[in-house]
Amino acid sequence: MRERIKLALPVRVHCRESAGHEWTEMSRLVDVTPFGARFPLMRPTERGRLLHLTLPMPRQLRCFDHVEDQYRVWALICRVSARPEFEGDAGSSISYEVGVAFTGKYPPQSYVKDPSTLYEAVAVSAEDNLWQLKEVEKQSVAHRSELTRLQMALNVRLEVFDTEGRVTASEQTVTENISRRGAAVWTTLQVERGRFVRLTSTETGLAVTAAVRAARTGADGIPRLHLEFIDRQWPLEGIE
Repeated sequence: MRERIKLALPVRVHCRESAGHEWTEMSRLVDVTPFGARFPLMRPTERGRLLHLTLPMPRQLRCFDHVEDQYRVWALICRVSARPEFEGDAGSSISYEVGVAFTGKYPPQSYVKDPSTLYEAVAVSAEDNLWQLKEVEKQSVAHRSELTRLQMALNVRLEVFDTEGRVTASEQTVTENISRRGAAVWTTLQVERGRFVRLTSTETGLAVTAAVRAARTGADGIPRLHLEFIDRQWPLEGIE
């Protein structure tokens, strides 16, 4: 692997969270190699997601499109760290630093069909220095947030972000069940699988960002969202 080069290049980041929701954000690189890069984002995201990047990459660092003005490359998020800004209400301003692996000029077909598909990087191709992808099984993704669920109604506020990263819909509701890594929440809000939401405890003010793993209506006729927490775990001390 090559040493990271500190280059504050502008980068256009495009993300499709679901079939009906996508956003674009401008950022600047922290550092870069021919294999990947690191940069901050204001919107929530998670490991395993694909992003499409456009940046004026130095040609000697590119794996393709060496004569184009802009380098347009797909990138897999391998690391995410949340950085609370502590401005205003708890959890109201959070930025994220992501580390990505460059995966190629085109996305896999499974992403085209379902942009919420998660992947992992398995190896660097000897031919082009780009990371090869393996799809993460949906069963294993769902299983992560189902561990040690407590059947408990906690008062929470559910918030949904728009394409600009702003909260456009919110609702006071309760959890159907909760674990350290996820929860099921009753809600009347319409949110697709793959979107990101914020869940805040009415009692403590704790706010966590979560990915929507499923949206369904139960046998009781009540719609609910199944969430996996992505930036921190929910503390169960005192409620277990």
